[in-house]
Amino acid sequence: MADTERADSQPRLSRRGFLAASGAALLGAVVAGSAGNASPDPDWGRLGDFWLFGRYADGATEPGFDETDLAPVQLPHCVTPLSWTGWQPSSWQDRWIYRKHFTGTAAERFVARFDGVMTNAEVHLNGGLVATHQGGYLPFEVELPGVVQGDNVLAVVVDGRWALDVPPNLPRSAGPSVIDFYQPAGIYRPAAISAVPRVRLADVFARPVDVLSPGRSLHLTCTLDGPVTGEVTASVRQGGRELARATAPVVGTTVEFDVGGLGAVRLWDVEDPALCDVVVSLRSGPRELDQRVVRTGFREARFTPDGFFLNGRRLKLFGLNRHQWYPFAGGALPDRVQRRDAEILRRELNCTMVRCSHYPQSSAFLDACDELGLLVWEEIPGWGRVGDDVWQEQNLRDVTGMITRDRNHPSIVIWGTRVNEANGTTALYGRTGRLARQLDPSRPTSGALASTTLARYAGDDIEVLAYNDYTARRGAPFQLRPPRPGVPYLVTESIGTLAGARAYRRSDPAAARLQAELHAKAHDLAAADDRYCGLLAWCAFDYPSGWQRSVDGSKYAGVSDIFRIPKPAAAFYASQGDPLVCAVVEPGFAWDFTASPTGPGPGATIWSNCDRLALFLDDRPVGEARSRRADFPHLAHPPFAVDLTVRRGQRPQLRIDGYTAGRLVVTRRFSGDRSRDVLSCTPDDTRLRADGSDATRVVIAATDRFGVVRAGATGEVSLTLTGPGDLIGDRVMDLGATGGAAAVWVRPFAGPTGTLTLTARHEVLGVATATVTATEANGTSAAGGSRS
Repeated sequence: MADTERADSQPRLSRRGFLAASGAALLGAVVAGSAGNASPDPDWGRLGDFWLFGRYADGATEPGFDETDLAPVQLPHCVTPLSWTGWQPSSWQDRWIYRKHFTGTAAERFVARFDGVMTNAEVHLNGGLVATHQGGYLPFEVELPGVVQGDNVLAVVVDGRWALDVPPNLPRSAGPSVIDFYQPAGIYRPAAISAVPRVRLADVFARPVDVLSPGRSLHLTCTLDGPVTGEVTASVRQGGRELARATAPVVGTTVEFDVGGLGAVRLWDVEDPALCDVVVSLRSGPRELDQRVVRTGFREARFTPDGFFLNGRRLKLFGLNRHQWYPFAGGALPDRVQRRDAEILRRELNCTMVRCSHYPQSSAFLDACDELGLLVWEEIPGWGRVGDDVWQEQNLRDVTGMITRDRNHPSIVIWGTRVNEANGTTALYGRTGRLARQLDPSRPTSGALASTTLARYAGDDIEVLAYNDYTARRGAPFQLRPPRPGVPYLVTESIGTLAGARAYRRSDPAAARLQAELHAKAHDLAAADDRYCGLLAWCAFDYPSGWQRSVDGSKYAGVSDIFRIPKPAAAFYASQGDPLVCAVVEPGFAWDFTASPTGPGPGATIWSNCDRLALFLDDRPVGEARSRRADFPHLAHPPFAVDLTVRRGQRPQLRIDGYTAGRLVVTRRFSGDRSRDVLSCTPDDTRLRADGSDATRVVIAATDRFGVVRAGATGEVSLTLTGPGDLIGDRVMDLGATGGAAAVWVRPFAGPTGTLTLTARHEVLGVATATVTATEANGTSAAGGSRS
């Protein structure tokens, strides 16, 4: 469906309706805080509740601009309606205006913060330009020096046009399809405004030192945004208990000191992500001027020629790459949704590491990685090549912005300071590497190399040799390059759509089965040699792209689709977990006799972490599955093979019992009778905050009577939402195109509480509903808000 068709077909909330739903008080939202009082971080008045939005017009930044034709929107926000595929970059290639009214007092100091604006921003206050910013992936703060008593207008001009010489965008003559991901415009991450102290703690870097020593300590680097006479105190707390504290006098605008006595701190690990809060206070005499709470974790991460070691023990890194793009909204979905991706990767796919390709990603996503024990490779924006001198200077600013924002995250273990798969001058990469070590001496630097750049990787910024290994392309037997001797070696991409098939869709069973085999083989090869630090395959989720091997504007390389619904390759990842934590039995085939009247046939694969699988047809035993250990000798849990052929016309029920250590740990059932299939409508969360900045996914699927998705289902599902909220998604979904399942997101309005009910209708499968309760916002994120 074209973007213009969707925009015309979906009802839009009127200004009157929005105000009735959200409360007219939002127009004059009073920003809390006082310059003379402590302002714990974060203590920001969120700007997500009410903005006026439209295409830019002359005079749009002036206080008296006629706002009649502007539409009310909530942040995060994408400038154009999108479907789940077939995005048209021309729909966001323009200038746009966002206007926000807020009430202030002239005696206070105000600062606005934007976590991400795609791609270029001009910020105006009461008609005056106060700041500009280039680049869509890092935050920026804006001093607001002209706040007046009463009504103020903050106007942000967003430029989403390609003709911007900022990474990852390439020369002005090129278009969005020259890189491998689309970048829809908008204020697509959270924004906030606050009254702040006259002098405040602008930045705190809490760096653990000598982590594996009983004398471990924490080195604090505190940056003030102005001179003051006073002292800084840091208290290190874990599990609600103070472990140690220290105080240092303020000399200039940078204060460095150590907090010792931390021998009792619990280490952060992938299996036990123990975090610490560092409460940092700035005082002048008896007055507390400012306070920040930063979160960190004590862990030692070492990349060596003999593999990767976390806290002194070998850990084979097992993971995927992640793009941040979603259907319907681009990157503009709230923190809860960003965090959900980390939960999928760690808890459902058993990843120990994720690569944030190819740009810094949401702080909420990284917060969740900290909490879940998911290690992170983070890299600067860029893809495929290096631009001119102006572009390179922005590249350096991105290194500073990325590391300064994220160096307190214990989950991040490596900085990608080279542009992905891009030859660059030794001088440039020498500068990016040195800058990274200056900002953070505790982590190595690297850059993902392609075959064309592997031979030219020389440079002291490559402390870990990282390679995007597509050796197995063009139908050759699957293989990986051997590790380079004498240097830490990490595979940062493999498979994608360059090995096996052009697209891996759940609606194509043969391709989906092949994808699972390839991912299992890649990880088996990496596990075979301790010199591989690990392998991060391409990739976690399908994403929008107009580049090589895309299909109708999407790249179908994910082990889950763009809706985050798993494919058979995801079953491989799920099967590598502990069966006593979560026993997995997932056939690599569909138990559906429409395409294959006699069943999957001989040698069908079942992904499982059990020791033994017993099979039954209509509860009659038909034998056991056989292990494929010979095919995958190095996997923790190799798959099973089974011969399943039935007589034509039969539609038996398949039952699989999984045993571990001689005990039955899981039973799965699959129906061969499609006449009892139903429609399901399942939300990830049933309670959301009514603050305009919360949302949850709802999966709509055709399932058999045991809840198994019927990938071969067809027909349209119509969706209707009632209650105080918005539906982010197409109102009609084609199950045949999406492989029997799809998803939308439900987002409550700011202000009113109540019940949101999503109703899905299919002419054969019937009706299903999902109910979500929007509760009064309490000032904290129900999914765990961002931290410094």
